[in-house]
Amino acid sequence: MQEFTKTTEQEEMIGKAVVNAAFKVHKALGPGLLEKVYEVCIAYELKKAGFQVQRQVDIPIFYDGLVFDEGLRLDILVDDLVIVELKAVDLVNPVWQAQVMSHLKLTNRKLGYLINFNVPLIREGIKRSVM
Repeated sequence: MQEFTKTTEQEEMIGKAVVNAAFKVHKALGPGLLEKVYEVCIAYELKKAGFQVQRQVDIPIFYDGLVFDEGLRLDILVDDLVIVELKAVDLVNPVWQAQVMSHLKLTNRKLGYLINFNVPLIREGIKRSVM
């Protein structure tokens, strides 16, 4: 039986801000742009809302007392708590949801979002993951 980890109020507040920022950016820009454009704009919206935002954060792999730098990188880390992976694609590959779960596990975080901006309605492009 897998143990469910409850998210904190702070994580939930950040999660709501991430979703709100995604709605705001998608409404302004629509689908069809490069992922990097959405990354810059959603990071800006989150910073404007008072959050600490890191982009393109390297993720080391710790194993058997060693550290491996294999080029794993997450798109956005908000307040050092919530991971946001962004896409701008026609079809979402299930491996990207696994990528979010891997990033959560490797960074010991609980809450992550996979957001695909290449959709007519942004709510269809937002997937929430809890570790």
